[in-house]
Amino acid sequence: MSTVLPPPSDRARELYDRMLEFMRERVLPAEADYHAYRAKAGPEDHSVPPVVEELKAEARRRELWNLFLPDVSGLSQLEYAPIAELSGWSLEIAPEAINCAAPDTGNMELLHLIGTAAQKQQWLEPLLAGTIRSGFAMTEPDVASSDATNIQASIVRDGDEYVINGRKWWTSGIGDPRCSVLIFMGKTDPQNQDRHKQQSMILIPRDAAGITLVRMLTVFGYDDAPHGHGELLFENVRVPASNLLLGEGRGFEIAQGRLGPGRRGTRSRGRRAGRGARRPARCARQ
Repeated sequence: MSTVLPPPSDRARELYDRMLEFMRERVLPAEADYHAYRAKAGPEDHSVPPVVEELKAEARRRELWNLFLPDVSGLSQLEYAPIAELSGWSLEIAPEAINCAAPDTGNMELLHLIGTAAQKQQWLEPLLAGTIRSGFAMTEPDVASSDATNIQASIVRDGDEYVINGRKWWTSGIGDPRCSVLIFMGKTDPQNQDRHKQQSMILIPRDAAGITLVRMLTVFGYDDAPHGHGELLFENVRVPASNLLLGEGRGFEIAQGRLGPGRRGTRSRGRRAGRGARRPARCARQ
């Protein structure tokens, strides 16, 4: 059976063409400056090359900003996918330049859909403005975390606060000096007979007392600076009870909604990146 996809809207076509022009005129030429800065800074330095902020300002001027969020962009997820794919031509620069980089996109979608008014004001608004970045702390070193019911970190209520303990790794975005908030998954009710209702998610400020960055992690020797993935230790970290997302026992449910859309954007960007060897020739012809 063949599936006929609906044609893109006029706005989607316009934004796609605008994104293609932005890639040609600004992003691809900026790669040399970006990589020169990173090479000089070295692998232990996680400062962000200034050209990134310049590109973000230009993207906003061209109205290429927060396109991943339908309520903001007016695009369907199907219409956004080709634009996300274009950003894969320059994975280290383009997604952030249009404020559509992981893990922020998934975190922003989550806050947009289920965050309280106070949570949105404190964290979603600056994320949408591109003035801060975020991290996602779910995976743990001692369990098969692809099944979220295996999570062992604890989130324990203590009066008007929650106390968080656990060890996380492959925490996306933690290396970025602008990372200001983490979405953390742990168990609030480990004895619940329904193992899919044992977990919760909570917002933790990056500078909260009790968080230790144990190390940055590498894949084939590459640490993905300036953003990167790290191993974190949480020891008696206290946050207000109002930082809980949606309610106790909703963590597994939230994870499904958080990770699915996130993989959509990653697949789209990765598809174009996988054809990156042909990028200059294709860009010249299109």
